[in-house]
Parts: sequence; C-alpha cells; structure tokens
Amino acid sequence: MIFLKLLSKLVSMLRSGDSAWGIAWGFSLGAVLGLTPFLGLHTAVVVLLVCVLRVNVSAALFAWLLFGAVAWVLDPVFHSLGYFVLTGIPALEPLWTNLYNAPVAPLTRFNNTVMMGSWIVSLLLLVPNTVLFRAFVLKYRASWNAKIARWKWVRAAGASGFVQTLWKIRGWEV
Repeated sequence: MIFLKLLSKLVSMLRSGDSAWGIAWGFSLGAVLGLTPFLGLHTAVVVLLVCVLRVNVSAALFAWLLFGAVAWVLDPVFHSLGYFVLTGIPALEPLWTNLYNAPVAPLTRFNNTVMMGSWIVSLLLLVPNTVLFRAFVLKYRASWNAKIARWKWVRAAGASGFVQTLWKIRGWEV
C-alpha cells in the first residue's frame, strides 16, 4: 500500500506544473539526505534548504527513500573512502584536528568514516543528479506521459469507476 502511494506521488509530481528545476533540486537534496547517515548537522541544514527553497518536497522524500536503500548497500564503500580521506592523507591531519576542536564542526560527525565517505559521494553527485533528473522530468512530460497513458492496462484501470474517483480526488485527468 505504501509503495502504491509513493508511486502515485511520483507520477503526480512528474505530471504537476512544478518547474523541472524545482523537482530536480528536490530530488538531489533528497539524495544527499538518503546517501548520508541521518544523525548529523547536515541533515538539519538540508531539510531547512528543502523547506526554504522552492523545491519539490515529494521529490526530496522519494529520493531520500530511494537513496537510503542504495546507501545501505554502499556503506562499505563509503567507509573505505572515508577512512582513506581521514587517515590516508597526512597533509589533511591538521585540518581534521582543527575541525574536531572547533565548537560546531564535531556536530557534523565528519570524523565518522561512513559519514565522510557518504558526504564526498553525495556532494560529487549533487549537480549530476540535478541535471539528469531534470532531463528525466522533461523527457517524461514531453513523450513518456502520453505513451504511458495509451498502455492497455492503464486505460483499463482508468475505465474503473473506483480509479476514476481516485483520479478526480487527486486532480488528474481521466
């Protein structure tokens, strides 16, 4: 049931009149939340950005769930990358020491290997995720939306009175 509701929100988001950039940035910020461990100062900052900026909150929630599942699988990679950055580069050791002794920096949990590795990956993917998801939204709106609406099982579901009522409640076309 939750999966169907999430899928409904995704399709609704793609069909909405929201800007493609707003949806794409929401998706990218949600990816940052999903790839990185939840507890940390960065979570509050990213959630604040999602609330303050004109981004699609549904896209952010969808990406948070999607990338959260991906991050669980990639945790060993994040650990290795974070361990290398924190211990394998001697020139950065004074930076890590100063950050650890700073008043607010330890709240970011930068000294956690998984946190550091996931931060690096999520920040490297921020702009590419935005550009790719914007292209996906534009492609969906331009051609895939009409093609999907012509599928037999979608038309059959649309012919159902129950589904038509749900679509009217959602504000979709019947």
